[in-house]
Amino acid sequence: MLKINHKSHIIFVLCLWLLVLQGPVMAEDIMTWEDCVKEALENHPDLISAKEELIQYREDKNIARSGILPQISSSLSQRKSKTSGSSETNTYAYSVSGEQLLFDGFKTTSNIKAAEKSLNAQEYNYMVTSSNIRLNLKAAFSSLLRAQELISLTEEIAKRRKENLELVLVRYEAGREHKGAVLTAKADLSQAEFEVAQAKRNLSLVQQELTKELGRDKKSPIKVVGDFNIQGIDDVKPDCEELADNTPLLKELIIKKEIARLNISAAKAEYFPQVYLSGSFGRSRSEWPPKEDAWSAGLSVSLPIFEGGSRFSQMNKARSQLVQAQANERGGRDGVIYTLEKTWKDFKDAEDLVSVKEKFLEAALERAKIANAQYSSGLTTFDDWIIIENNLVSAKKAHLDAKENLLVAESYWIQAKGGTLEYVQK
Repeated sequence: MLKINHKSHIIFVLCLWLLVLQGPVMAEDIMTWEDCVKEALENHPDLISAKEELIQYREDKNIARSGILPQISSSLSQRKSKTSGSSETNTYAYSVSGEQLLFDGFKTTSNIKAAEKSLNAQEYNYMVTSSNIRLNLKAAFSSLLRAQELISLTEEIAKRRKENLELVLVRYEAGREHKGAVLTAKADLSQAEFEVAQAKRNLSLVQQELTKELGRDKKSPIKVVGDFNIQGIDDVKPDCEELADNTPLLKELIIKKEIARLNISAAKAEYFPQVYLSGSFGRSRSEWPPKEDAWSAGLSVSLPIFEGGSRFSQMNKARSQLVQAQANERGGRDGVIYTLEKTWKDFKDAEDLVSVKEKFLEAALERAKIANAQYSSGLTTFDDWIIIENNLVSAKKAHLDAKENLLVAESYWIQAKGGTLEYVQK
Protein backbone atom coordinates (compact mmCIF):
# COMPACT_ATOMS: atom_id res chain seq x y z
CA MET A 1 0.00 0.00 0.00
CA LEU A 2 1.23 3.52 -0.91
CA LYS A 3 1.97 5.57 2.17
CA ILE A 4 1.85 9.36 2.26
CA ASN A 5 4.08 10.84 4.94
CA HIS A 6 3.08 13.85 7.03
CA LYS A 7 5.36 16.26 5.16
CA SER A 8 3.91 15.34 1.76
CA HIS A 9 0.40 15.80 3.14
CA ILE A 10 1.20 19.35 4.29
CA ILE A 11 2.70 20.23 0.92
CA PHE A 12 -0.40 18.92 -0.84
CA VAL A 13 -2.74 20.98 1.36
CA LEU A 14 -0.65 24.14 0.84
CA CYS A 15 -0.70 23.70 -2.94
CA LEU A 16 -4.45 23.23 -2.84
CA TRP A 17 -4.93 26.44 -0.86
CA LEU A 18 -2.69 28.35 -3.25
CA LEU A 19 -4.83 27.23 -6.17
CA VAL A 20 -7.97 28.34 -4.36
CA LEU A 21 -6.51 31.73 -3.48
CA GLN A 22 -5.19 32.31 -7.00
CA GLY A 23 -8.54 31.45 -8.55
CA PRO A 24 -10.08 34.97 -8.30
CA VAL A 25 -6.86 36.55 -9.59
CA MET A 26 -6.80 34.27 -12.63
CA ALA A 27 -10.45 35.06 -13.35
CA GLU A 28 -9.65 38.53 -14.67
CA ASP A 29 -11.78 39.45 -17.69
CA ILE A 30 -9.85 40.68 -20.71
CA MET A 31 -12.16 42.81 -22.82
CA THR A 32 -11.95 44.80 -26.03
CA TRP A 33 -14.16 47.80 -26.77
CA GLU A 34 -16.40 45.55 -28.87
CA ASP A 35 -16.78 43.15 -25.93
CA CYS A 36 -17.82 46.02 -23.68
CA VAL A 37 -20.42 47.24 -26.18
CA LYS A 38 -21.88 43.77 -26.58
CA GLU A 39 -22.23 43.27 -22.82
CA ALA A 40 -23.73 46.72 -22.24
CA LEU A 41 -26.32 46.08 -24.96
CA GLU A 42 -27.45 42.99 -23.09
CA ASN A 43 -27.14 44.02 -19.45
CA HIS A 44 -27.26 47.78 -18.91
CA PRO A 45 -30.32 48.51 -16.71
CA ASP A 46 -31.10 51.85 -18.38
CA LEU A 47 -31.15 50.19 -21.79
CA ILE A 48 -33.33 47.33 -20.53
CA SER A 49 -35.73 49.90 -19.05
CA ALA A 50 -35.83 51.79 -22.37
CA LYS A 51 -36.56 48.56 -24.25
CA GLU A 52 -39.44 47.71 -21.94
CA GLU A 53 -40.84 51.22 -22.28
CA LEU A 54 -40.69 50.77 -26.04
CA ILE A 55 -42.77 47.60 -25.69
CA GLN A 56 -45.32 49.51 -23.61
CA TYR A 57 -45.68 52.24 -26.25
CA ARG A 58 -46.10 49.57 -28.92
CA GLU A 59 -48.96 48.07 -26.93
CA ASP A 60 -50.47 51.54 -26.43
CA LYS A 61 -50.60 51.84 -30.21
CA ASN A 62 -52.44 48.50 -30.44
CA ILE A 63 -54.86 49.62 -27.73
CA ALA A 64 -55.61 52.81 -29.66
CA ARG A 65 -56.25 50.84 -32.85
CA SER A 66 -58.78 48.64 -31.09
CA GLY A 67 -61.14 51.63 -30.90
CA ILE A 68 -62.07 51.40 -34.62
CA LEU A 69 -62.78 47.65 -34.48
CA PRO A 70 -66.12 46.08 -33.47
CA GLN A 71 -66.56 45.65 -29.73
CA ILE A 72 -68.22 42.27 -29.16
CA SER A 73 -69.24 40.78 -25.81
CA SER A 74 -71.23 37.76 -24.65
CA SER A 75 -73.14 36.86 -21.50
CA LEU A 76 -74.58 33.77 -19.92
CA SER A 77 -76.92 33.87 -16.91
CA GLN A 78 -79.16 31.81 -14.69
CA ARG A 79 -81.67 33.51 -12.42
CA LYS A 80 -84.04 32.16 -9.78
CA SER A 81 -87.09 34.13 -8.66
CA LYS A 82 -90.04 33.66 -6.37
CA THR A 83 -92.95 35.87 -5.44
CA SER A 84 -95.53 35.48 -2.71
CA GLY A 85 -98.16 32.87 -3.61
CA SER A 86 -96.20 31.42 -6.55
CA SER A 87 -93.66 28.69 -7.00
CA GLU A 88 -89.96 29.26 -7.64
CA THR A 89 -89.00 29.80 -11.27
CA ASN A 90 -85.69 29.57 -13.14
CA THR A 91 -84.65 31.71 -16.09
CA TYR A 92 -81.76 30.76 -18.37
CA ALA A 93 -80.39 33.18 -20.90
CA TYR A 94 -77.41 33.82 -23.14
CA SER A 95 -76.69 36.59 -25.61
CA VAL A 96 -74.08 38.10 -27.91
CA SER A 97 -73.95 41.85 -28.44
CA GLY A 98 -71.78 44.10 -30.54
CA GLU A 99 -71.09 47.76 -31.13
CA GLN A 100 -69.31 49.48 -33.99
CA LEU A 101 -68.11 53.07 -34.00
CA LEU A 102 -69.23 54.85 -37.17
CA PHE A 103 -68.22 58.43 -36.48
CA ASP A 104 -66.72 60.40 -33.58
CA GLY A 105 -65.35 63.49 -35.28
CA PHE A 106 -62.12 61.59 -36.16
CA LYS A 107 -61.12 61.51 -32.51
CA THR A 108 -60.19 57.83 -32.58
CA THR A 109 -58.27 58.30 -35.83
CA SER A 110 -56.31 61.16 -34.27
CA ASN A 111 -55.61 59.05 -31.18
CA ILE A 112 -54.30 56.21 -33.34
CA LYS A 113 -51.97 58.54 -35.24
CA ALA A 114 -50.82 60.09 -31.97
CA ALA A 115 -50.08 56.63 -30.54
CA GLU A 116 -48.05 55.76 -33.65
CA LYS A 117 -46.12 59.02 -33.35
CA SER A 118 -45.57 58.40 -29.64
CA LEU A 119 -44.05 55.02 -30.51
CA ASN A 120 -41.74 56.70 -33.01
CA ALA A 121 -40.77 59.29 -30.42
CA GLN A 122 -40.00 56.53 -27.92
CA GLU A 123 -37.82 54.79 -30.52
CA TYR A 124 -35.77 57.99 -30.77
CA ASN A 125 -35.74 58.24 -26.99
CA TYR A 126 -34.29 54.73 -26.89
CA MET A 127 -31.55 55.89 -29.27
CA VAL A 128 -30.82 58.88 -27.03
CA THR A 129 -30.53 56.54 -24.03
CA SER A 130 -28.22 54.24 -25.96
CA SER A 131 -26.13 57.23 -27.04
CA ASN A 132 -25.71 58.43 -23.46
CA ILE A 133 -24.77 54.93 -22.31
CA ARG A 134 -22.17 54.72 -25.08
CA LEU A 135 -20.63 58.01 -23.95
CA ASN A 136 -20.35 56.86 -20.33
CA LEU A 137 -19.11 53.42 -21.34
CA LYS A 138 -16.38 54.81 -23.61
CA ALA A 139 -15.32 57.26 -20.89
CA ALA A 140 -15.03 54.38 -18.39
CA PHE A 141 -13.19 52.24 -20.95
CA SER A 142 -10.76 55.09 -21.66
CA SER A 143 -10.21 55.70 -17.94
CA LEU A 144 -9.33 52.04 -17.35
CA LEU A 145 -7.05 52.02 -20.39
CA ARG A 146 -5.26 55.07 -18.98
CA ALA A 147 -5.16 53.60 -15.45
CA GLN A 148 -3.48 50.46 -16.75
CA GLU A 149 -0.91 52.45 -18.69
CA LEU A 150 -0.41 54.83 -15.78
CA ILE A 151 0.77 51.95 -13.58
CA SER A 152 3.47 51.07 -16.10
CA LEU A 153 4.37 54.74 -16.50
CA THR A 154 4.66 55.43 -12.76
CA GLU A 155 6.73 52.28 -12.28
CA GLU A 156 9.02 53.44 -15.07
CA ILE A 157 9.31 56.88 -13.44
CA ALA A 158 10.01 55.31 -10.04
CA LYS A 159 12.75 53.18 -11.56
CA ARG A 160 14.30 56.26 -13.15
CA ARG A 161 14.06 58.22 -9.89
CA LYS A 162 15.84 55.37 -8.09
CA GLU A 163 18.63 55.39 -10.67
CA ASN A 164 18.88 59.16 -10.30
CA LEU A 165 19.20 58.84 -6.52
CA GLU A 166 21.96 56.27 -6.92
CA LEU A 167 23.79 58.64 -9.27
CA VAL A 168 23.44 61.55 -6.84
CA LEU A 169 24.65 59.38 -3.94
CA VAL A 170 27.75 58.38 -5.88
CA ARG A 171 28.56 62.04 -6.54
CA TYR A 172 27.74 62.98 -2.93
CA GLU A 173 30.03 60.30 -1.52
CA ALA A 174 32.74 61.55 -3.85
CA GLY A 175 32.28 65.04 -2.46
CA ARG A 176 30.96 66.51 -5.71
CA GLU A 177 27.34 67.02 -4.61
CA HIS A 178 25.64 68.64 -1.63
CA LYS A 179 23.23 67.05 0.83
CA GLY A 180 20.28 69.06 -0.46
CA ALA A 181 20.59 67.29 -3.81
CA VAL A 182 20.46 63.90 -2.04
CA LEU A 183 17.39 64.88 -0.05
CA THR A 184 15.68 66.20 -3.18
CA ALA A 185 16.42 62.97 -5.08
CA LYS A 186 15.07 60.93 -2.16
CA ALA A 187 11.91 63.07 -2.07
CA ASP A 188 11.46 62.59 -5.81
CA LEU A 189 11.77 58.84 -5.36
CA SER A 190 9.29 58.89 -2.48
CA GLN A 191 6.84 60.85 -4.64
CA ALA A 192 7.29 58.39 -7.50
CA GLU A 193 6.68 55.38 -5.22
CA PHE A 194 3.57 57.05 -3.84
CA GLU A 195 2.26 57.60 -7.38
CA VAL A 196 2.82 53.91 -8.17
CA ALA A 197 0.74 52.91 -5.13
CA GLN A 198 -1.86 55.54 -5.96
CA ALA A 199 -2.15 54.32 -9.56
CA LYS A 200 -2.69 50.73 -8.37
CA ARG A 201 -5.38 51.79 -5.91
CA ASN A 202 -7.05 53.90 -8.59
CA LEU A 203 -7.17 50.87 -10.89
CA SER A 204 -9.72 49.18 -8.61
CA LEU A 205 -11.94 52.28 -8.60
CA VAL A 206 -11.88 52.62 -12.37
CA GLN A 207 -12.68 48.92 -12.74
CA GLN A 208 -15.75 49.53 -10.56
CA GLU A 209 -16.81 52.37 -12.86
CA LEU A 210 -16.55 50.16 -15.95
CA THR A 211 -18.38 47.35 -14.14
CA LYS A 212 -21.28 49.73 -13.51
CA GLU A 213 -21.41 50.90 -17.12
CA LEU A 214 -21.38 47.29 -18.33
CA GLY A 215 -24.49 46.63 -16.25
CA ARG A 216 -22.94 43.96 -14.06
CA ASP A 217 -24.42 43.22 -10.65
CA LYS A 218 -21.07 42.73 -8.94
CA LYS A 219 -17.60 44.13 -9.40
CA SER A 220 -15.11 41.84 -11.09
CA PRO A 221 -11.47 42.30 -12.15
CA ILE A 222 -11.36 43.66 -15.70
CA LYS A 223 -8.48 44.37 -18.02
CA VAL A 224 -9.18 46.21 -21.24
CA VAL A 225 -7.11 45.86 -24.36
CA GLY A 226 -6.84 48.52 -27.00
CA ASP A 227 -4.99 51.71 -27.79
CA PHE A 228 -5.56 55.43 -27.90
CA ASN A 229 -5.54 55.62 -31.68
CA ILE A 230 -8.61 56.98 -33.43
CA GLN A 231 -9.69 57.54 -36.98
CA GLY A 232 -8.97 61.19 -37.67
CA ILE A 233 -11.74 63.56 -38.61
CA ASP A 234 -11.79 65.78 -41.64
CA ASP A 235 -10.21 69.18 -41.21
CA VAL A 236 -13.21 70.67 -43.02
CA LYS A 237 -15.81 71.78 -40.52
CA PRO A 238 -19.03 69.72 -40.90
CA ASP A 239 -22.43 71.26 -41.54
CA CYS A 240 -23.73 71.20 -37.97
CA GLU A 241 -27.23 72.34 -38.97
CA GLU A 242 -27.59 69.38 -41.32
CA LEU A 243 -26.19 67.02 -38.69
CA ALA A 244 -28.61 68.40 -36.12
CA ASP A 245 -31.62 67.47 -38.25
CA ASN A 246 -30.55 63.82 -38.12
CA THR A 247 -29.97 63.54 -34.37
CA PRO A 248 -32.40 61.34 -32.40
CA LEU A 249 -32.99 64.09 -29.83
CA LEU A 250 -34.19 66.63 -32.39
CA LYS A 251 -36.26 64.02 -34.25
CA GLU A 252 -37.95 63.13 -30.97
CA LEU A 253 -38.82 66.79 -30.35
CA ILE A 254 -40.21 67.16 -33.89
CA ILE A 255 -42.45 64.13 -33.41
CA LYS A 256 -43.67 65.45 -30.07
CA LYS A 257 -44.73 68.62 -31.88
CA GLU A 258 -46.69 66.51 -34.38
CA ILE A 259 -48.34 64.64 -31.50
CA ALA A 260 -49.42 67.98 -30.01
CA ARG A 261 -51.12 68.87 -33.32
CA LEU A 262 -52.96 65.55 -33.30
CA ASN A 263 -54.09 66.20 -29.74
CA ILE A 264 -55.74 69.41 -30.96
CA SER A 265 -57.64 67.38 -33.58
CA ALA A 266 -58.74 64.95 -30.87
CA ALA A 267 -59.91 67.86 -28.68
CA LYS A 268 -61.91 69.34 -31.57
CA ALA A 269 -63.62 65.98 -32.06
CA GLU A 270 -65.32 66.41 -28.69
CA TYR A 271 -67.61 69.00 -30.36
CA PHE A 272 -68.91 66.41 -32.87
CA PRO A 273 -71.54 63.75 -32.22
CA GLN A 274 -70.59 60.11 -31.66
CA VAL A 275 -72.43 57.61 -33.83
CA TYR A 276 -72.54 53.90 -33.00
CA LEU A 277 -74.20 50.92 -34.67
CA SER A 278 -75.24 48.29 -32.16
CA GLY A 279 -76.96 44.92 -32.16
CA SER A 280 -77.54 41.89 -30.02
CA PHE A 281 -78.92 38.38 -30.26
CA GLY A 282 -79.85 36.01 -27.45
CA ARG A 283 -82.15 33.35 -26.11
CA SER A 284 -83.92 32.86 -22.79
CA ARG A 285 -86.29 30.33 -21.23
CA SER A 286 -87.17 28.74 -17.92
CA GLU A 287 -85.53 25.49 -19.06
CA TRP A 288 -82.06 24.71 -20.37
CA PRO A 289 -81.19 25.11 -23.13
CA PRO A 290 -83.17 28.31 -23.80
CA LYS A 291 -84.94 28.41 -27.19
CA GLU A 292 -86.85 31.68 -27.24
CA ASP A 293 -85.05 34.13 -29.55
CA ALA A 294 -84.55 37.79 -28.79
CA TRP A 295 -82.61 40.27 -30.91
CA SER A 296 -82.14 43.98 -31.31
CA ALA A 297 -80.40 46.41 -33.65
CA GLY A 298 -80.06 50.14 -33.51
CA LEU A 299 -78.19 53.32 -34.25
CA SER A 300 -77.26 55.70 -31.46
CA VAL A 301 -76.10 59.28 -31.66
CA SER A 302 -74.80 61.17 -28.65
CA LEU A 303 -73.61 64.74 -28.26
CA PRO A 304 -72.74 66.39 -24.95
CA ILE A 305 -74.59 69.66 -24.50
CA PHE A 306 -73.03 70.97 -21.33
CA GLU A 307 -70.17 69.43 -19.38
CA GLY A 308 -69.02 72.32 -17.25
CA GLY A 309 -66.63 73.76 -19.83
CA SER A 310 -64.27 70.75 -19.89
CA ARG A 311 -64.20 70.60 -23.71
CA PHE A 312 -63.25 74.27 -23.93
CA SER A 313 -60.49 73.79 -21.36
CA GLN A 314 -59.24 70.67 -23.11
CA MET A 315 -58.96 72.60 -26.37
CA ASN A 316 -57.01 75.42 -24.70
CA LYS A 317 -54.71 72.88 -23.05
CA ALA A 318 -54.02 71.14 -26.37
CA ARG A 319 -53.20 74.46 -28.06
CA SER A 320 -50.85 75.39 -25.23
CA GLN A 321 -49.11 72.02 -25.51
CA LEU A 322 -48.53 72.66 -29.22
CA VAL A 323 -46.95 76.05 -28.51
CA GLN A 324 -44.80 74.42 -25.83
CA ALA A 325 -43.71 71.63 -28.20
CA GLN A 326 -42.81 74.17 -30.89
CA ALA A 327 -40.72 76.12 -28.40
CA ASN A 328 -39.03 72.91 -27.20
CA GLU A 329 -38.18 72.00 -30.77
CA ARG A 330 -36.71 75.41 -31.51
CA GLY A 331 -34.72 75.47 -28.27
CA GLY A 332 -33.63 71.87 -28.75
CA ARG A 333 -32.41 72.56 -32.27
CA ASP A 334 -30.34 75.54 -31.12
CA GLY A 335 -28.90 73.45 -28.29
CA VAL A 336 -28.02 70.53 -30.55
CA ILE A 337 -26.30 72.80 -33.09
CA TYR A 338 -24.26 74.48 -30.35
CA THR A 339 -23.29 71.10 -28.85
CA LEU A 340 -22.19 69.84 -32.27
CA GLU A 341 -20.13 72.96 -32.83
CA LYS A 342 -18.48 72.72 -29.41
CA THR A 343 -17.77 68.98 -29.42
CA TRP A 344 -16.29 69.14 -32.93
CA LYS A 345 -14.01 71.99 -31.80
CA ASP A 346 -13.02 70.10 -28.65
CA PHE A 347 -12.35 66.97 -30.69
CA LYS A 348 -10.09 68.83 -33.11
CA ASP A 349 -8.34 70.60 -30.22
CA ALA A 350 -7.73 67.26 -28.48
CA GLU A 351 -6.46 65.72 -31.71
CA ASP A 352 -3.98 68.56 -32.27
CA LEU A 353 -2.95 68.58 -28.60
CA VAL A 354 -1.82 64.95 -28.78
CA SER A 355 0.50 65.88 -31.62
CA VAL A 356 1.86 68.82 -29.63
CA LYS A 357 2.42 66.69 -26.51
CA GLU A 358 4.22 64.07 -28.61
CA LYS A 359 6.67 66.75 -29.74
CA PHE A 360 7.18 67.95 -26.18
CA LEU A 361 7.80 64.36 -25.06
CA GLU A 362 10.26 63.77 -27.86
CA ALA A 363 12.15 66.94 -26.91
CA ALA A 364 12.07 66.08 -23.19
CA LEU A 365 13.48 62.60 -23.86
CA GLU A 366 16.34 64.00 -25.90
CA ARG A 367 17.10 66.74 -23.36
CA ALA A 368 17.03 64.23 -20.50
CA LYS A 369 19.39 61.94 -22.36
CA ILE A 370 21.87 64.76 -22.88
CA ALA A 371 21.46 66.19 -19.38
CA ASN A 372 21.95 62.80 -17.76
CA ALA A 373 25.25 62.35 -19.58
CA GLN A 374 26.32 65.88 -18.67
CA TYR A 375 25.44 65.45 -15.00
CA SER A 376 27.31 62.14 -14.84
CA SER A 377 30.35 63.90 -16.25
CA GLY A 378 29.96 66.92 -13.99
CA LEU A 379 29.24 69.28 -16.88
CA THR A 380 25.93 70.50 -15.47
CA THR A 381 24.59 71.28 -12.01
CA PHE A 382 22.06 69.22 -10.09
CA ASP A 383 19.54 72.07 -10.20
CA ASP A 384 19.63 72.25 -14.00
CA TRP A 385 19.60 68.48 -14.37
CA ILE A 386 16.68 67.86 -12.02
CA ILE A 387 14.57 70.50 -13.78
CA ILE A 388 15.05 68.60 -17.04
CA GLU A 389 14.22 65.32 -15.30
CA ASN A 390 11.04 66.82 -13.86
CA ASN A 391 10.09 68.14 -17.29
CA LEU A 392 10.47 64.64 -18.68
CA VAL A 393 8.15 63.21 -16.02
CA SER A 394 5.59 65.94 -16.68
CA ALA A 395 5.83 65.42 -20.44
CA LYS A 396 5.15 61.69 -20.12
CA LYS A 397 2.10 62.26 -17.91
CA ALA A 398 0.80 65.07 -20.12
CA HIS A 399 1.13 62.89 -23.20
CA LEU A 400 -0.86 60.08 -21.55
CA ASP A 401 -3.54 62.54 -20.39
CA ALA A 402 -3.79 64.02 -23.89
CA LYS A 403 -4.32 60.58 -25.41
CA GLU A 404 -7.10 59.78 -22.97
CA ASN A 405 -8.72 63.19 -23.51
CA LEU A 406 -8.73 62.54 -27.24
CA LEU A 407 -10.73 59.33 -26.79
CA VAL A 408 -13.18 61.10 -24.49
CA ALA A 409 -13.51 64.06 -26.87
CA GLU A 410 -14.24 61.65 -29.70
CA SER A 411 -16.95 60.03 -27.55
CA TYR A 412 -18.60 63.39 -26.91
CA TRP A 413 -18.54 64.17 -30.63
CA ILE A 414 -20.15 60.83 -31.47
CA GLN A 415 -22.75 61.33 -28.73
CA ALA A 416 -23.56 64.82 -30.04
CA LYS A 417 -24.27 63.28 -33.46
CA GLY A 418 -26.53 60.71 -31.82
CA GLY A 419 -24.20 57.73 -32.18
CA THR A 420 -25.60 54.75 -30.25
CA LEU A 421 -23.89 51.68 -28.84
CA GLU A 422 -24.13 50.15 -32.30
CA TYR A 423 -22.29 53.15 -33.79
CA VAL A 424 -19.49 52.30 -36.22
CA GLN A 425 -16.98 54.98 -37.21
CA LYS A 426 -17.25 55.68 -40.91
